[in-house]
Amino acid sequence: MKTIKIRKIGNSYGFTISKELIKKYNLKEGDVLHLIENEDGFSITPYNPEFQKWSEHFKRTKGKYKNTLKALS
Repeated sequence: MKTIKIRKIGNSYGFTISKELIKKYNLKEGDVLHLIENEDGFSITPYNPEFQKWSEHFKRTKGKYKNTLKALS
């Protein structure tokens, strides 16, 4: 578990991420992180949960319509 400190930045608040985590998750300046609320608080992730849902649906569709997609390509 890592701890962070909330800081005032102009009229907003923000926090810094350690170099260790930046390197581990291959983050770069300008990358978008997603804040996901849950019962215990929230999680921050570089992975878009909406894209994951789309990807799962696509995998099902790809299997079901394999021949059609192959013909279209």
